[in-house]
Amino acid sequence: MDDPAQLSEYGKILIILLIGALLVCATIFLARLISPKKNNPIKSGTYECGEDPVGSSWVQFNPRFYVIALVFLLFDVELIFIFPWATVFGQSEYIAADGRWGWFTLIEMAMFIGILILGLVFVWKKGDLEWVKPNVSLPKVPVNIPQSAYSTLNNSTYQVRDYREPANAAMENTVVQEVAAAPKIAFKPRFKKPE
Repeated sequence: MDDPAQLSEYGKILIILLIGALLVCATIFLARLISPKKNNPIKSGTYECGEDPVGSSWVQFNPRFYVIALVFLLFDVELIFIFPWATVFGQSEYIAADGRWGWFTLIEMAMFIGILILGLVFVWKKGDLEWVKPNVSLPKVPVNIPQSAYSTLNNSTYQVRDYREPANAAMENTVVQEVAAAPKIAFKPRFKKPE
C-alpha cells in the first residue's frame, strides 16, 4: 500500500464526484443543444397539475393545510424510528447479556411515544387538526313571487305523454297552438342602409 501510484479511498470518492458532476453538466449541455426552441404562449404558460391558471397567484389560502401536512410529516417520520428499535433491541443476544437491557429500551421507547402523544394532544387541543367546515345555507333570492305560487306548481298534477306515441304528432299540435297565441311585436326595428 506504500505505492504512490495507487489511489487512496478519498481519491476514489473524488473521482466518483468528478464523474458525476461531468455527467450532469454533459446532460444539461446536450439538452440545451438538442432541444427545440420554439416558444409559444402555451409552452411558456404556468403548468399546475394540468389546470389552466386563472387569476392572480397572490391568493390567500388557509394555513391549516400547511400545519396539518407538517404535523403529519412530524409524526410519520418519528414513528419510523419504532421499526429499527423493535428489530435491534428485540434481539435475544442483548437481553441475554444483561437482563436490564430489555426494560431499559422499553422505558426509553415509552418515553419517546409519550412525548409524541403529548405533542398530538397539544396540537389537537389547539385546534390545528380541525378541518374547515363549510357553512351550508340555502340560497335566498329576493323576489316578489308569493310562496303560494310555488306550492301550486309543486302540488298540481301534470299529464305525462306516452313515450310510444309519435313525437311529431304531439309537437305539431303544440306548434299550431303556439303560433296562434303568439303576441304581436310591440315595435318594429328600422335599420338604415349604410351610405
